[in-house]
Amino acid sequence: MTTQQEVSSAENRFFTALLEADGGGLDAVLTTDFVLIDVMTGSEITGPALREVVTGRQLVFESVERIDSRVRVYGSSAIVTGQTRMSGRYLQQTWSAHSRYTHVYIRGDDGWRLASAQGTPIAATP
Repeated sequence: MTTQQEVSSAENRFFTALLEADGGGLDAVLTTDFVLIDVMTGSEITGPALREVVTGRQLVFESVERIDSRVRVYGSSAIVTGQTRMSGRYLQQTWSAHSRYTHVYIRGDDGWRLASAQGTPIAATP
């Protein structure tokens, strides 16, 4: 398996863990100091906070369509950029987002782990 394929596999595990509300899956792919910059609000969310709202079903990912992605590797770091369309619920409010994202992965003894993620909304075409 190439390094790009290894990173892509970690990326697949991350999105699957979100869809399946899999706390163990999130624990296996996120670094202990993971930080997410939320696509909807720009808020900074730690890994434990993300795990809590996902496994507690406060934040539900109903669909994640990955439109494209590109993996660039720099030694023991990798940057994945891509585009998604996602939808779900936060508490009782439905949401949807079309965004571009940047994910930063770090290679450790236990494989590739996601250290940072940021989403940027794509404005609707007039």
